[in-house]
Amino acid sequence: MIHPKTELRYISKEVGYGVVATEFIPAGTITWIQDKLDREFSLSDIQAMKPIYQEILDFFTFRNNKGNFVLCWDNGRYVNHSFNSNCLSTAYDFEIAIRDIQPGEQLTDDYGYLNISYPFRGIDEGTKRKVVYPDDLVKYYKVWDKKIEKVFPHIIELNQPLVSLIEEEKWERINNIIENKLPIDSILNIYYPKSKQES
Repeated sequence: MIHPKTELRYISKEVGYGVVATEFIPAGTITWIQDKLDREFSLSDIQAMKPIYQEILDFFTFRNNKGNFVLCWDNGRYVNHSFNSNCLSTAYDFEIAIRDIQPGEQLTDDYGYLNISYPFRGIDEGTKRKVVYPDDLVKYYKVWDKKIEKVFPHIIELNQPLVSLIEEEKWERINNIIENKLPIDSILNIYYPKSKQES
């Protein structure tokens, strides 16, 4: 489920639609969480479908560390890629704002950690990276881990509209991490190795 203080807006001809903040979202806010309405499909599920469904799932899903394709039921599927994303996935089935997001600003992900099957060229944002590759997570997880670690303690300090969707055991683990009783899990845990990806 996407953060409730967001809406779908047309961004541009080049980008299409995107998810935009309607209110200020501070760093450390949970911006999306995988919930019980999101649906997972195995590769064999998708291969058994008609091409029209396969095309939709190819465009709107991401792959989790089990190799399943996840289709968000709400506007979460419209979050666009950025090499300078303001949100990052965590090892806990939710995404977190890694910096303040202003009203009217898009929520963005770096598709490099979404286990894509094929490389693609992103919009030029003036960054060193220009292409997203299937193994970007292996290359950049340490950089992304540091960004997550920096804002992770804010999770328990902020108003979290999506907190009710986090299971009690997982919430307890998050608290233990913030209290330095447990180490934080690396974003690398969400990686699905390319060697396992079926062509």
